[in-house]
Amino acid sequence: MTDIETTLDAIGLLCPLPVLKARKRLKSLASGDVLTILADDPAAIVDVPHFCTEAGHEFLGQSDAADHQIYRIRKGG
Repeated sequence: MTDIETTLDAIGLLCPLPVLKARKRLKSLASGDVLTILADDPAAIVDVPHFCTEAGHEFLGQSDAADHQIYRIRKGG
């Protein structure tokens, strides 16, 4: 079984839209799949890990790109 990796482009969206769109996208993924979120909302650095904790997903980390951040989430069971 290969885990699927999906990217959600949330650049230009402000809180709470990146997390709301991530929640919607995760619904269509299987448990264990990875969602990569691209976002430039300053609040996402707090919102994304908090969302993972509340929703039972694994926050895999955050990294910086030139003009946005990259967040990775593994869908929980």
